[in-house]
Amino acid sequence: MNKGFIIDMDGVIYSGKDLIPGADHFIAELQQKGIPFLFLTNNSQRTPRDVVNKLAGLGIKAEESNVFTSAMATAWFLSRQKPNGTAYVLGEGGLLTSLHENGYSLVSQDPDFVVVGEGRNFTLEMVNNAVDMILSGAKLVATNLDPSPMRPGWINLGIKAIIAMIEEATGIKAFSVGKPSPVMMRVARKKLGLDSENTTIIGDTMDTDILGGIQVGYRTILTLSGVSKEENLHHYAFSPDMVVKSVADLDLEQYLASFGEK
Repeated sequence: MNKGFIIDMDGVIYSGKDLIPGADHFIAELQQKGIPFLFLTNNSQRTPRDVVNKLAGLGIKAEESNVFTSAMATAWFLSRQKPNGTAYVLGEGGLLTSLHENGYSLVSQDPDFVVVGEGRNFTLEMVNNAVDMILSGAKLVATNLDPSPMRPGWINLGIKAIIAMIEEATGIKAFSVGKPSPVMMRVARKKLGLDSENTTIIGDTMDTDILGGIQVGYRTILTLSGVSKEENLHHYAFSPDMVVKSVADLDLEQYLASFGEK
């Protein structure tokens, strides 16, 4: 059975606009060895083409088939909950595209679902509309529950903040599809054609990447090049299988050989 990787992006491959040193060589090695991999991101704004273009600007060649976003996972989930349904969307770009591609119609009244993703164009009127729709029976779905970064100058509220406002106003809890939800984690693995024990997720965040991987039985590698810091790992009741400073420090051949030891 093939072994492969699900790879988080921000904090693992790049930090903001900058490539994390050695990440390009790691991806090139996967490609040279024919090891299946999938970039996994909770960002629902970008389409796969947007992601590929960003990676190209950092010197990493990838195909759209190498990308799976929370927008794609959300659209997949909704299309199976209610095929050819309707949605009122607080979100942009990648989310709208994915919903259309999965047979969903975007409406401004009486939707089956209210779907919340990242966006910079939210208005209080849109939130009020969403609240009214949910109170009238629409179901509330979030592409993810990523928090705001809590630092000055950040222009995008985390979805968790928007969802908290809507949940407070409706008394209805949102269902989140993105990491660490098993929904997104399992669909990503199936896209790679792997079984759980031969899948490894590489991420920089204990609360999403590592937790999500552990919940579905994947191997987990935490990189210290992003959010989670080594001095805080003792706060968690779960642990990654491996901790590295960055993907540049991962000896791929040695790691793959270690599968026979577990």
